This record gives sequence, structure tokens and C-alpha cells, in this order.
Amino acid sequence: MIQAIIGVLCAVGLYFILADAYSIPYYKTSKAVESLSKKQKNKKSALEIWLSGIAEWLAKHIRLNEFKKARLEADLKTAQMDITPEMFKANAIVKASLIGVLAIPVAFILPLLVPVVLFLAVFLYRMESRSVGRRIRAKRQKIEYELPRLVSNIEKTLAHNRDVLYMLESYAPNAGPELKHELDITVADMKSGNYEGAITRLESRVGSSMMSDVCRGLIGILRGDDNRMYWASIALKFNGTARQQLRLQAQKVPKKVKRLSMCLLLCFMLIYVVVILEQIMSSIGVLFG
Repeated sequence: MIQAIIGVLCAVGLYFILADAYSIPYYKTSKAVESLSKKQKNKKSALEIWLSGIAEWLAKHIRLNEFKKARLEADLKTAQMDITPEMFKANAIVKASLIGVLAIPVAFILPLLVPVVLFLAVFLYRMESRSVGRRIRAKRQKIEYELPRLVSNIEKTLAHNRDVLYMLESYAPNAGPELKHELDITVADMKSGNYEGAITRLESRVGSSMMSDVCRGLIGILRGDDNRMYWASIALKFNGTARQQLRLQAQKVPKKVKRLSMCLLLCFMLIYVVVILEQIMSSIGVLFG
């Protein structure tokens, strides 16, 4: 027990010494900065605010390969994460280190668990490093879910209007947040530059085969092609894809319901078992009383 207390005190003391040596801001200072930030959309937890000061200091000392930095920066923009690649890596390292530091007191209490704690720290680092990829995939799925409606709207508008800027600008207010964000960027890009270039950049940002089909059709409209049959064909294709996605989601529901039903059945059985045991115990008390 004494060894555990010594280990915890050493870890806490080491943290305060390093925090003072490298001028890591206090929790109240970091919280005040976060509250004044106008770009912060989601509120951070107290732990995240506390760790952000350490991550900001660490980000200044991280050096990334130019190619990896450019690719990670593009991924962060696609995932709508308003941080630098160095800060993203620093956040992952700090969160993993928070678990890794626990190996110090664990070494005094139960040394055999030290490899387990270190493995958890490495696992957390890998999970945090891949979080941007998960956000991009989730965003892409939400955008693809809305594309059939966008294609249907373009197909109907094409009968009386071939203005691509009008098509995207008029649909953007009715789109979901992910697709609306991309359409707003594309509309602003089209107003300030080349139309085909803006559509091409939209395709590269989303990175979806379905969006590639849409962008190919939009570029055809800009070039004056009569591609009404093309839009009719991809509308049928996208509707089929949407039905398939809904079918897959519907197939997952019975499995979830089955698990919940089993949990409910176990709860009912536990209630009966508790009542029966209480009756048996009371009967035994009467017999031997």
C-alpha cells in the first residue's frame, strides 16, 4: 500500500515539475481561452481542456514529413476538424500518454499489469490516429445518403434550366449539414473562379464514386452536352443503391431486437429467481426457527 502511494505521489510531482518547467497553462486559463473561441462548435469536456495545454506545447516540437503533413491536412479539412496536423498528432500522443503514465503506480502495485497498461496506451494512440479516417467515412456515407435526392432535383431542374450554379445554390438550404457544407464551398468557389475547377475540387474533397458520377454529369452540363438520359440513368442507379442501404439497415434491426429481447427475458427470469429464493429462505427460517 505504501509503495502505491509513493508511486502516485511521484507521478503527480513529476507532472507538476514538467508543467512548470515548460510553461503549460493552468486549467482555468485553457478553459477561458476555449470559451472565448468563436470557432469552437462543440463544447469540450474538462479533461480535454486540461489536456489541450499539454498538446499545444507538444505540437510546437512535432516535425512531420511534408507528404504526410499535406495528406493529413487535407484529411482534416475534409473531416471539418479545424486543427493543424501537428496538433492532431499531439492530441493522440497526450491521450495515449495519459494511460501510459498509469504504468508508474501499477509497477508498484502489480508489476505484471504494466505490459497491459502500455498495450492499452498504444491501442488508444492508434485509435486516435485513425479517428480522422472514421469521421471522413461517416461524412461520406451521410453525403451519399442524400445524393439520390440531389440527382432527382437536378434531373427535374434540367428540363427548364441548365444553370449549374443555380441548381447547387437552390438545393443547398434543403441539404443536410455535411452536404450543405460541401455545396456552400463549391458555390463560393464557382462564383470566384472556374466552374469546372470548382466541381472537380468537390469531387476530390468528398472522394466518393457516387459523387464522381454527379460531378461528371455537372461538367457535361457546363460543356453543353445533352445528358438528360445520363441523369435519368444515375437517378435509377442511386435509387437502387438507396433501397439496398435501407434493406441492409432493416436486416440489422431484428438482431438488435433479438438481443434486447434476450436481456428482457433474463430480467424477468431474475425477478422470478429472486422471489423464489426469498420464499425458500423464509420457509427455511420458519422450519428452523
